Amino acid sequence: MATRHGAVGDGGAPGDSGLGELGYKQELDRSLGKFASFAAGVSYISILTGTFQLFYFGFGTAGPAYLWSWPMVFVGQMAVALCFMELAAKYPVAGSVYNWAKLLGSRIVGWSSGWLMLTASIVTLSAVVLALQLNLPRLWSGFQIVGDGSGEYDFATNAVILGTVMIAFTTAVNAFGVKLMALINSSGVFVELIAAVLIAIILAANITRGPEVFFSTHGYGAGESGGYLTVFLVASLASGYVMYGFDTASSLGEETVDPRRTAPKAILRAILASFVIGGAILVFAVMSAPDLEDPLIGSSEGGLQYIVEQVMWGPLGKVFLVCIVVAVTVCSLAVHAAAIRLTFAMARDNALPFGERLAHVNPKHQTPVVPAIVIGVLAAFILVINIGQPQIFTVLTSIAIIMIYLAYLMVTGPLLKKRLQGHWPPKELAESGYFTMGRWGLPVNIFAVLWGVGMALNLAWPRPEVYGTPWYNTWGAFVYIGIILGLGLLWYAVKGRNHIGCLASHAASSKDEAESELP
Repeated sequence: MATRHGAVGDGGAPGDSGLGELGYKQELDRSLGKFASFAAGVSYISILTGTFQLFYFGFGTAGPAYLWSWPMVFVGQMAVALCFMELAAKYPVAGSVYNWAKLLGSRIVGWSSGWLMLTASIVTLSAVVLALQLNLPRLWSGFQIVGDGSGEYDFATNAVILGTVMIAFTTAVNAFGVKLMALINSSGVFVELIAAVLIAIILAANITRGPEVFFSTHGYGAGESGGYLTVFLVASLASGYVMYGFDTASSLGEETVDPRRTAPKAILRAILASFVIGGAILVFAVMSAPDLEDPLIGSSEGGLQYIVEQVMWGPLGKVFLVCIVVAVTVCSLAVHAAAIRLTFAMARDNALPFGERLAHVNPKHQTPVVPAIVIGVLAAFILVINIGQPQIFTVLTSIAIIMIYLAYLMVTGPLLKKRLQGHWPPKELAESGYFTMGRWGLPVNIFAVLWGVGMALNLAWPRPEVYGTPWYNTWGAFVYIGIILGLGLLWYAVKGRNHIGCLASHAASSKDEAESELP
């Protein structure tokens, strides 16, 4: 049943995809180019979705100075991204985080990271599609299908309906094939990038105050035991919740042309573009807001959308809201696509229940159709929780981000160990002209691990203002992650550990492995 997996640091010829070395045969449609790979990472991070969905939380918690968390998070996540770029230059494979953790650490480390990443991705898909409720009814009241928005459950129920429609769309597109997904995603990202740049420019042209606004606490944190630092750490979650998912470019590596060169560059460009353009929008929004004392700016009913509508003239604000809806759409597509590749990667290792079915690649569309449907159904089901228990849903979406940070740690941690042992990076990366950090690798890797630990603790810290009450919600990061990981490890201990190994139907033959070594 099982086949060999190449050891970390094994050689490989320039131009190969690395699949044969890992013991897998090529099954997915290798057709994605450089822009499609870049677009996958950008759309997962989604400049417009994340900034517009979470600005109100950061601003409402710590005021304008919360924006200092944006470069702080960028520096930390950039360290993680650089580690991932090195790994993508060697192993650009579906379900990258899972496979990297497995190769660098151990089978149980890999499985745990994959399980956390998979469950988090499904919840993240549910959370992203809820952003439609923040934008569509603003465009046209007809999108408020349930009531008029004033009823107790109007907002939440309508959000679930709009979100379910979006999930049905992403399921259909992803099931049809990677070419259609890439076409829609790339087109959407093109629109999103242009819109984001124009929003930043127009906001900048309407500034009413100078940068000194970011150098004052404006009274936030007064009365707190830790002063402004207390509220700043809470507000930093708004930035931490946005800048992740850049690994998607590598997770689509089995469908990318020349992935060992393309994926690392796509990861770098995705996080840089998101930081620069997203940061410009946030900074100029604060500087151009007509009245920073307006309570709607720090409310989910107002937020960044509210500032844009105030600053933009005529119908222009509505046009940009349409662009935000486009951004939410391609973000949903990318999150769904990444979850499908992770499911496929784990299933072909028989690391999930019903592995053979989940790993089946449709011969016509050359894509795993069953995972697309299963993930769509699960994400839609999770959405229903939002109707009657929105606080629990908020907790679930928050811990999903923490689980992704933990999954990243299960890569950067073992990678640091390999580096200290002298087993990383492989010499062939530098010799063949692939990306490598060289002498900077060790300090960057150390910082990436320390950052991951610190950010995970900050995200998980039991705060009623984030997680609410009662105690099991306040401590939700520990309670719910413990339950999710515990249930997964129970399956692993009872059944999984005895059956994990590449399914024979997906294993590379000696001919496949020989071909993968060819330049």
